[in-house]
Amino acid sequence: MKFSPKLTHKYQLGMTTLAMAAAVAIIAGAVATNSFVDSHAHAENVPAKADKSGLPDPGFKIVRGKTALVVTDPQNDFLSPKGVTWGVVGKNVEANGTVPNIGQLFAAAKDTGMPVFVSPHYYYPHDHGWKFEGALETLMHKIGMFNRKGPLSTKGFEGSGADWLDQYKKYINDGKTVVTSPHKVYGPDTNDLVLQLRKRGIEKVILAGMSANLCAESHMRALIEQGFEVMVVPDATAAAQVPGFDGYQAAVTNFRMIASHVADTKSTVAAIKTAAIN
Repeated sequence: MKFSPKLTHKYQLGMTTLAMAAAVAIIAGAVATNSFVDSHAHAENVPAKADKSGLPDPGFKIVRGKTALVVTDPQNDFLSPKGVTWGVVGKNVEANGTVPNIGQLFAAAKDTGMPVFVSPHYYYPHDHGWKFEGALETLMHKIGMFNRKGPLSTKGFEGSGADWLDQYKKYINDGKTVVTSPHKVYGPDTNDLVLQLRKRGIEKVILAGMSANLCAESHMRALIEQGFEVMVVPDATAAAQVPGFDGYQAAVTNFRMIASHVADTKSTVAAIKTAAIN
């Protein structure tokens, strides 16, 4: 029996539609059972955590010698109750357990020999002569955030808003942690973090630090653009929350949509320790 070209075309369209419907059903079933996420749970060092988004989770495998911990702005002005931003970030810092979580990541990295890099934020007197700024840059300069006397002077640095939290100093000042030159806005485009990572053969980054929607997110984006594989630890960061704007929730959305993986501190610490003995 021969079909007319018109009927044959309709038949082909029908079969194509059925095939597409079947594929959609398979994908929907996979999403419903979180199989996209769970498929990585056994293969990756950092375990996947199922969510309801339906987004794939590429996962993140810690490779010794190729993976580093990068912490942005672990400084008093963000993380101490005496810091100048505590009024807008303090509630989120405490809710997330950001301070102890960053400490746990530092400790795990040091205990296992994982390279650690800190990308700080400093403003010197000449930085206050800028002719234009963004909204939060204007605020940071106005409140004297991260101020230092100059690039070659540490006068007044100890205990200042630009200084590290006391509990982090044993990790940062151990002579092994790489402290980069300061970034001046939010991302590492204005410092030597990428150079330092490349020179040490680092290809994969575990990212934590302050603040979530500013420096942490900007570092994530820039490092990914530079060809690094990046995962983010969202409970080891926090952000400003003001009426009408929630910096933390904005960042968490972008972490999940852009990074290779997100995982909490507990899972990440366990993965760092497991990778060190395997």
